[in-house]
Amino acid sequence: MQEQQSASAAAAARFQGRTARAAVLRAPGRPLEVQELEVSEPGAEEVLVRLVASGVCHSDYHVQLGEWAAPMPIVLGHEGAGVVAAVGERVQGLQVGDSVVLSWSPSCRRCEWCVSGRPQLCSQAEAFAYRSVMADGTTRLRRGDEAVHAYLALGTFGEYAVVHESAAIRVAGSVALEAAALVGCAVATGFGAVVNTARVPAGASVAIIGCGGVGLSAVQGARATAAGPIIAVDLHDEKLDLARSLGATHGVHAGREDPVAAVRAITGGRGVDFALEAIGLPRAIEQAVEMLAAGGSAVLVGQAPDDSRISVDPLRISDRELRIIGCNYGSCRPPVDFPRLLDLCARGVIDLEAMISRRIGLEDVNHAFAAMGAGEGLRSVIVYGD
Repeated sequence: MQEQQSASAAAAARFQGRTARAAVLRAPGRPLEVQELEVSEPGAEEVLVRLVASGVCHSDYHVQLGEWAAPMPIVLGHEGAGVVAAVGERVQGLQVGDSVVLSWSPSCRRCEWCVSGRPQLCSQAEAFAYRSVMADGTTRLRRGDEAVHAYLALGTFGEYAVVHESAAIRVAGSVALEAAALVGCAVATGFGAVVNTARVPAGASVAIIGCGGVGLSAVQGARATAAGPIIAVDLHDEKLDLARSLGATHGVHAGREDPVAAVRAITGGRGVDFALEAIGLPRAIEQAVEMLAAGGSAVLVGQAPDDSRISVDPLRISDRELRIIGCNYGSCRPPVDFPRLLDLCARGVIDLEAMISRRIGLEDVNHAFAAMGAGEGLRSVIVYGD
Protein backbone atom coordinates (compact mmCIF):
# COMPACT_ATOMS: atom_id res chain seq x y z
CA MET A 1 0.00 0.00 0.00
CA GLN A 2 2.80 2.41 0.88
CA GLU A 3 4.54 1.67 -2.45
CA GLN A 4 1.31 2.37 -4.35
CA GLN A 5 0.87 5.65 -2.51
CA SER A 6 4.47 6.62 -3.30
CA ALA A 7 3.95 5.79 -6.98
CA SER A 8 0.75 7.83 -7.06
CA ALA A 9 2.48 10.76 -5.37
CA ALA A 10 5.34 10.59 -7.86
CA ALA A 11 2.90 10.53 -10.78
CA ALA A 12 0.96 13.49 -9.37
CA ALA A 13 4.17 15.43 -8.92
CA ARG A 14 4.79 15.34 -12.66
CA PHE A 15 1.70 17.47 -13.22
CA GLN A 16 3.26 20.84 -12.40
CA GLY A 17 0.66 23.21 -13.71
CA ARG A 18 1.27 22.96 -17.47
CA THR A 19 -2.04 23.07 -19.34
CA ALA A 20 -2.92 22.77 -23.00
CA ARG A 21 -5.95 22.85 -25.24
CA ALA A 22 -6.88 19.53 -26.80
CA ALA A 23 -9.78 17.99 -28.75
CA VAL A 24 -11.25 15.24 -26.55
CA LEU A 25 -13.55 12.41 -27.61
CA ARG A 26 -15.72 11.32 -24.70
CA ALA A 27 -17.87 8.67 -26.42
CA PRO A 28 -18.03 7.10 -29.89
CA GLY A 29 -20.23 9.02 -32.29
CA ARG A 30 -20.00 12.29 -30.38
CA PRO A 31 -18.25 15.44 -31.59
CA LEU A 32 -14.82 16.16 -30.18
CA GLU A 33 -14.77 18.80 -27.43
CA VAL A 34 -11.93 21.31 -27.17
CA GLN A 35 -10.96 21.37 -23.50
CA GLU A 36 -8.14 22.58 -21.29
CA LEU A 37 -6.12 19.63 -19.99
CA GLU A 38 -3.28 19.27 -17.53
CA VAL A 39 -0.13 17.87 -19.13
CA SER A 40 2.43 15.90 -17.17
CA GLU A 41 6.15 16.51 -17.30
CA PRO A 42 7.91 13.67 -19.17
CA GLY A 43 8.99 10.60 -17.24
CA ALA A 44 12.00 8.41 -17.87
CA GLU A 45 12.61 7.77 -21.60
CA GLU A 46 9.86 10.27 -22.47
CA VAL A 47 9.84 13.68 -24.13
CA LEU A 48 7.38 16.56 -24.05
CA VAL A 49 6.62 17.92 -27.51
CA ARG A 50 4.99 21.25 -28.33
CA LEU A 51 2.93 20.45 -31.40
CA VAL A 52 3.25 22.71 -34.42
CA ALA A 53 0.85 20.76 -36.64
CA SER A 54 -1.24 17.60 -36.82
CA GLY A 55 -2.79 15.91 -39.81
CA VAL A 56 -6.36 14.65 -39.53
CA CYS A 57 -6.26 11.00 -40.57
CA HIS A 58 -9.00 8.49 -41.38
CA SER A 59 -7.77 6.28 -38.53
CA ASP A 60 -8.83 9.01 -36.10
CA TYR A 61 -12.21 9.09 -37.84
CA HIS A 62 -12.59 5.32 -37.36
CA VAL A 63 -12.33 5.86 -33.60
CA GLN A 64 -14.70 8.82 -33.60
CA LEU A 65 -17.29 6.76 -35.49
CA GLY A 66 -16.90 3.83 -33.10
CA GLU A 67 -15.53 1.50 -35.79
CA TRP A 68 -12.36 0.98 -33.76
CA ALA A 69 -12.34 0.53 -30.01
CA ALA A 70 -10.36 2.93 -27.85
CA PRO A 71 -10.42 3.93 -24.18
CA MET A 72 -12.39 7.07 -23.42
CA PRO A 73 -11.99 9.97 -22.87
CA ILE A 74 -9.23 10.29 -25.42
CA VAL A 75 -7.32 12.92 -27.36
CA LEU A 76 -7.21 11.68 -30.95
CA GLY A 77 -4.50 12.44 -33.51
CA HIS A 78 -1.39 10.46 -34.42
CA GLU A 79 0.17 12.37 -37.33
CA GLY A 80 2.08 15.27 -35.86
CA ALA A 81 5.24 17.34 -35.83
CA GLY A 82 6.59 19.79 -33.31
CA VAL A 83 9.46 20.90 -31.13
CA VAL A 84 10.87 19.17 -28.05
CA ALA A 85 9.96 21.23 -24.98
CA ALA A 86 11.37 18.98 -22.22
CA VAL A 87 13.15 15.65 -21.89
CA GLY A 88 12.92 13.04 -19.16
CA GLU A 89 15.64 10.93 -17.61
CA ARG A 90 17.64 8.50 -19.78
CA VAL A 91 16.55 10.14 -23.03
CA GLN A 92 19.26 9.82 -25.66
CA GLY A 93 19.69 11.71 -28.92
CA LEU A 94 17.05 14.38 -28.26
CA GLN A 95 17.27 17.76 -26.61
CA VAL A 96 15.08 20.78 -26.03
CA GLY A 97 14.56 22.71 -29.24
CA ASP A 98 14.85 19.74 -31.62
CA SER A 99 12.31 19.56 -34.43
CA VAL A 100 10.61 16.15 -34.47
CA VAL A 101 8.07 14.19 -36.49
CA LEU A 102 6.09 11.77 -34.35
CA SER A 103 5.76 8.05 -34.98
CA TRP A 104 2.74 6.09 -33.74
CA SER A 105 4.81 2.90 -33.59
CA PRO A 106 7.27 3.11 -30.67
CA SER A 107 9.98 0.48 -30.58
CA CYS A 108 12.33 -1.08 -28.05
CA ARG A 109 15.28 -1.12 -30.50
CA ARG A 110 16.45 -4.44 -29.01
CA CYS A 111 14.03 -7.22 -30.04
CA GLU A 112 14.44 -9.47 -33.10
CA TRP A 113 12.09 -7.29 -35.16
CA CYS A 114 13.89 -4.06 -34.34
CA VAL A 115 17.40 -5.36 -34.94
CA SER A 116 16.32 -7.02 -38.21
CA GLY A 117 14.97 -3.75 -39.58
CA ARG A 118 11.24 -4.30 -38.97
CA PRO A 119 10.49 -2.04 -35.99
CA GLN A 120 6.85 -1.69 -37.06
CA LEU A 121 6.40 -5.24 -35.72
CA CYS A 122 7.97 -4.51 -32.32
CA SER A 123 5.74 -5.59 -29.44
CA GLN A 124 6.12 -2.16 -27.82
CA ALA A 125 3.32 -0.78 -29.97
CA GLU A 126 0.90 -3.53 -28.91
CA ALA A 127 2.10 -3.38 -25.32
CA PHE A 128 1.12 0.23 -24.74
CA ALA A 129 0.65 2.48 -27.78
CA TYR A 130 -2.26 0.46 -29.18
CA ARG A 131 -3.88 0.80 -25.74
CA SER A 132 -3.32 4.58 -25.84
CA VAL A 133 -1.26 4.64 -22.64
CA MET A 134 2.41 5.10 -21.84
CA ALA A 135 4.81 2.25 -21.10
CA ASP A 136 3.85 2.22 -17.41
CA GLY A 137 0.16 1.79 -18.28
CA THR A 138 -0.86 5.31 -17.27
CA THR A 139 -1.59 8.54 -19.15
CA ARG A 140 0.13 11.93 -19.19
CA LEU A 141 -3.07 13.95 -19.60
CA ARG A 142 -5.86 14.65 -17.18
CA ARG A 143 -8.75 16.97 -16.47
CA GLY A 144 -9.07 17.41 -12.75
CA ASP A 145 -9.09 13.91 -11.28
CA GLU A 146 -9.99 12.30 -14.61
CA ALA A 147 -7.30 10.55 -16.66
CA VAL A 148 -7.43 11.33 -20.37
CA HIS A 149 -5.87 8.95 -22.90
CA ALA A 150 -3.72 9.94 -25.86
CA TYR A 151 -4.46 8.02 -29.05
CA LEU A 152 -1.62 5.63 -29.93
CA ALA A 153 0.34 7.20 -27.06
CA LEU A 154 0.57 10.44 -29.06
CA GLY A 155 -2.67 12.44 -29.02
CA THR A 156 -1.64 15.09 -31.56
CA PHE A 157 -5.02 16.87 -31.46
CA GLY A 158 -3.58 18.89 -28.61
CA GLU A 159 -1.03 21.62 -28.12
CA TYR A 160 1.36 19.36 -26.19
CA ALA A 161 2.07 15.62 -26.17
CA VAL A 162 4.24 13.46 -23.94
CA VAL A 163 5.62 10.59 -26.01
CA HIS A 164 8.11 7.75 -25.71
CA GLU A 165 11.53 8.87 -26.94
CA SER A 166 11.46 6.32 -29.79
CA ALA A 167 8.27 7.97 -31.08
CA ALA A 168 9.95 11.37 -31.58
CA ILE A 169 12.13 11.35 -34.68
CA ARG A 170 14.55 14.26 -34.94
CA VAL A 171 14.49 15.89 -38.37
CA ALA A 172 16.27 18.75 -40.11
CA GLY A 173 14.44 21.99 -40.75
CA SER A 174 14.48 21.94 -44.57
CA VAL A 175 10.72 21.23 -44.75
CA ALA A 176 8.15 23.23 -42.78
CA LEU A 177 6.74 21.19 -39.89
CA GLU A 178 3.18 21.87 -41.05
CA ALA A 179 3.90 19.74 -44.12
CA ALA A 180 6.39 17.41 -42.41
CA ALA A 181 3.63 16.22 -40.06
CA LEU A 182 2.17 14.17 -42.93
CA VAL A 183 5.30 12.03 -43.01
CA GLY A 184 4.33 10.65 -39.59
CA CYS A 185 1.51 8.57 -41.04
CA ALA A 186 0.14 9.08 -44.56
CA VAL A 187 3.42 9.50 -46.42
CA ALA A 188 5.39 6.87 -44.50
CA THR A 189 2.53 4.42 -45.00
CA GLY A 190 1.71 5.02 -48.67
CA PHE A 191 5.20 5.69 -50.04
CA GLY A 192 6.60 2.91 -47.86
CA ALA A 193 3.97 0.44 -49.06
CA VAL A 194 5.39 0.77 -52.57
CA VAL A 195 9.09 1.05 -51.78
CA ASN A 196 9.50 -1.03 -48.62
CA THR A 197 6.61 -3.50 -48.45
CA ALA A 198 5.91 -4.33 -52.10
CA ARG A 199 9.36 -3.34 -53.42
CA VAL A 200 7.84 -2.39 -56.75
CA PRO A 201 10.49 -2.60 -59.49
CA ALA A 202 10.88 -0.19 -62.39
CA GLY A 203 8.39 -0.84 -65.18
CA ALA A 204 5.93 -2.80 -63.05
CA SER A 205 2.23 -2.00 -63.49
CA VAL A 206 0.49 -0.64 -60.41
CA ALA A 207 -3.10 0.12 -59.42
CA ILE A 208 -3.81 2.18 -56.32
CA ILE A 209 -7.34 2.03 -54.92
CA GLY A 210 -8.20 5.10 -52.88
CA CYS A 211 -6.61 8.51 -53.43
CA GLY A 212 -6.60 10.00 -49.97
CA GLY A 213 -3.39 10.92 -48.20
CA VAL A 214 -2.09 7.35 -48.11
CA GLY A 215 -3.11 6.53 -51.68
CA LEU A 216 -1.58 9.70 -53.11
CA SER A 217 1.62 8.95 -51.22
CA ALA A 218 1.59 5.52 -52.86
CA VAL A 219 1.13 7.17 -56.26
CA GLN A 220 4.23 9.26 -55.58
CA GLY A 221 6.10 6.17 -54.45
CA ALA A 222 5.18 4.36 -57.66
CA ARG A 223 6.33 7.32 -59.72
CA ALA A 224 9.62 7.43 -57.81
CA THR A 225 10.28 3.77 -58.63
CA ALA A 226 9.58 4.38 -62.35
CA ALA A 227 6.60 2.03 -62.31
CA GLY A 228 4.11 2.13 -65.14
CA PRO A 229 1.34 2.27 -65.89
CA ILE A 230 0.23 3.78 -62.57
CA ILE A 231 -3.56 3.54 -62.35
CA ALA A 232 -5.40 5.58 -59.69
CA VAL A 233 -8.87 4.44 -58.64
CA ASP A 234 -11.26 6.63 -56.67
CA LEU A 235 -14.83 7.92 -56.48
CA HIS A 236 -13.95 11.62 -56.79
CA ASP A 237 -12.76 13.44 -59.90
CA GLU A 238 -10.84 15.97 -57.81
CA LYS A 239 -8.72 13.25 -56.25
CA LEU A 240 -8.16 11.51 -59.58
CA ASP A 241 -7.00 14.78 -61.11
CA LEU A 242 -4.55 15.30 -58.25
CA ALA A 243 -3.34 11.71 -58.58
CA ARG A 244 -2.54 12.37 -62.24
CA SER A 245 -0.65 15.52 -61.31
CA LEU A 246 1.41 13.50 -58.81
CA GLY A 247 2.35 10.72 -61.21
CA ALA A 248 -0.63 8.52 -62.09
CA THR A 249 -0.80 7.73 -65.78
CA HIS A 250 -4.49 6.76 -65.70
CA GLY A 251 -7.51 7.49 -63.53
CA VAL A 252 -10.53 5.23 -63.00
CA HIS A 253 -13.73 6.60 -61.48
CA ALA A 254 -15.07 3.62 -59.54
CA GLY A 255 -18.53 5.14 -59.34
CA ARG A 256 -18.95 5.31 -63.11
CA GLU A 257 -17.25 2.11 -64.25
CA ASP A 258 -16.24 -1.30 -62.94
CA PRO A 259 -12.71 -0.69 -61.61
CA VAL A 260 -11.57 -4.27 -62.22
CA ALA A 261 -12.73 -4.23 -65.83
CA ALA A 262 -11.25 -0.76 -66.34
CA VAL A 263 -7.85 -1.74 -64.97
CA ARG A 264 -7.78 -4.87 -67.12
CA ALA A 265 -8.71 -2.81 -70.17
CA ILE A 266 -5.89 -0.35 -69.52
CA THR A 267 -3.41 -3.24 -69.25
CA GLY A 268 -4.64 -5.01 -72.38
CA GLY A 269 -6.54 -7.62 -70.38
CA ARG A 270 -3.46 -8.69 -68.40
CA GLY A 271 -4.09 -7.06 -65.06
CA VAL A 272 -1.53 -5.31 -62.88
CA ASP A 273 1.57 -6.59 -61.16
CA PHE A 274 0.72 -4.75 -57.94
CA ALA A 275 -2.62 -3.56 -56.60
CA LEU A 276 -2.51 -1.46 -53.45
CA GLU A 277 -5.73 -1.00 -51.48
CA ALA A 278 -5.46 2.23 -49.48
CA ILE A 279 -8.97 2.53 -48.02
CA GLY A 280 -9.65 -0.47 -45.81
CA LEU A 281 -12.96 -1.51 -47.42
CA PRO A 282 -13.57 -5.26 -47.87
CA ARG A 283 -14.99 -4.90 -51.40
CA ALA A 284 -12.06 -2.73 -52.48
CA ILE A 285 -9.65 -5.34 -51.09
CA GLU A 286 -11.44 -8.03 -53.12
CA GLN A 287 -11.20 -5.86 -56.22
CA ALA A 288 -7.47 -5.43 -55.66
CA VAL A 289 -7.07 -9.22 -55.80
CA GLU A 290 -9.36 -9.51 -58.84
CA MET A 291 -7.37 -6.99 -60.91
CA LEU A 292 -4.04 -8.79 -60.51
CA ALA A 293 -2.07 -10.32 -63.34
CA ALA A 294 -0.60 -13.79 -62.90
CA GLY A 295 2.11 -13.64 -60.26
CA GLY A 296 0.78 -10.32 -58.98
CA SER A 297 0.60 -8.99 -55.45
CA ALA A 298 -2.27 -7.30 -53.62
CA VAL A 299 -0.98 -5.08 -50.83
CA LEU A 300 -3.41 -4.29 -48.02
CA VAL A 301 -2.42 -0.79 -46.95
CA GLY A 302 -5.71 0.65 -45.68
CA GLN A 303 -6.93 -0.23 -42.20
CA ALA A 304 -10.34 -1.95 -42.19
CA PRO A 305 -12.94 -1.60 -39.41
CA ASP A 306 -12.84 -4.24 -36.69
CA ASP A 307 -14.24 -7.67 -37.63
CA SER A 308 -14.17 -7.02 -41.40
CA ARG A 309 -13.95 -10.07 -43.65
CA ILE A 310 -13.18 -10.59 -47.34
CA SER A 311 -14.06 -13.30 -49.86
CA VAL A 312 -11.48 -14.40 -52.42
CA ASP A 313 -11.08 -17.29 -54.84
CA PRO A 314 -8.40 -19.55 -53.32
CA LEU A 315 -8.04 -21.63 -56.49
CA ARG A 316 -7.15 -18.57 -58.55
CA ILE A 317 -4.69 -17.44 -55.89
CA SER A 318 -2.85 -20.75 -55.93
CA ASP A 319 -3.19 -21.40 -59.68
CA ARG A 320 -1.96 -17.94 -60.70
CA GLU A 321 0.53 -17.66 -57.83
CA LEU A 322 -1.02 -14.48 -56.49
CA ARG A 323 0.09 -12.96 -53.20
CA ILE A 324 -1.82 -11.01 -50.59
CA ILE A 325 0.58 -8.92 -48.51
CA GLY A 326 -0.17 -7.11 -45.28
CA CYS A 327 1.38 -3.67 -44.84
CA ASN A 328 1.78 -2.01 -41.46
CA TYR A 329 3.00 1.61 -41.53
CA GLY A 330 4.63 1.14 -44.93
CA SER A 331 7.13 -1.25 -43.32
CA CYS A 332 9.00 1.91 -42.37
CA ARG A 333 11.92 2.41 -40.02
CA PRO A 334 11.06 5.87 -38.70
CA PRO A 335 14.57 7.00 -37.65
CA VAL A 336 15.86 6.10 -41.11
CA ASP A 337 12.86 6.69 -43.36
CA PHE A 338 11.42 9.93 -41.95
CA PRO A 339 14.56 11.99 -42.72
CA ARG A 340 14.86 10.32 -46.13
CA LEU A 341 11.24 11.11 -47.00
CA LEU A 342 11.72 14.73 -45.99
CA ASP A 343 14.88 14.88 -48.09
CA LEU A 344 12.88 13.57 -51.06
CA CYS A 345 10.36 16.30 -50.39
CA ALA A 346 13.08 18.96 -50.27
CA ARG A 347 14.39 17.68 -53.61
CA GLY A 348 10.95 17.75 -55.22
CA VAL A 349 10.46 13.99 -55.49
CA ILE A 350 7.54 14.07 -53.03
CA ASP A 351 5.01 16.90 -53.00
CA LEU A 352 3.59 17.28 -49.50
CA GLU A 353 1.92 20.63 -50.04
CA ALA A 354 -0.27 19.24 -52.82
CA MET A 355 -1.80 16.82 -50.33
CA ILE A 356 -2.93 19.52 -47.88
CA SER A 357 -6.50 20.68 -48.61
CA ARG A 358 -6.79 23.14 -45.78
CA ARG A 359 -5.03 24.41 -42.70
CA ILE A 360 -7.41 24.67 -39.76
CA GLY A 361 -7.52 25.55 -36.08
CA LEU A 362 -8.11 22.97 -33.39
CA GLU A 363 -11.73 24.10 -33.01
CA ASP A 364 -12.40 23.09 -36.64
CA VAL A 365 -11.51 19.41 -36.21
CA ASN A 366 -15.14 18.25 -36.31
CA HIS A 367 -15.61 20.05 -39.63
CA ALA A 368 -12.55 18.19 -40.92
CA PHE A 369 -14.16 14.88 -39.94
CA ALA A 370 -17.38 15.90 -41.67
CA ALA A 371 -15.48 16.71 -44.86
CA MET A 372 -13.68 13.38 -44.61
CA GLY A 373 -16.97 11.54 -44.28
CA ALA A 374 -18.28 13.31 -47.38
CA GLY A 375 -15.13 12.47 -49.34
CA GLU A 376 -14.26 16.15 -49.74
CA GLY A 377 -10.69 17.35 -50.04
CA LEU A 378 -7.55 15.58 -48.92
CA ARG A 379 -5.59 16.20 -45.73
CA SER A 380 -6.74 18.81 -43.24
CA VAL A 381 -3.84 19.96 -41.08
CA ILE A 382 -4.37 21.48 -37.65
CA VAL A 383 -1.92 24.32 -37.12
CA TYR A 384 -1.15 25.39 -33.57
CA GLY A 385 -0.18 28.91 -32.61
CA ASP A 386 2.94 29.83 -30.65
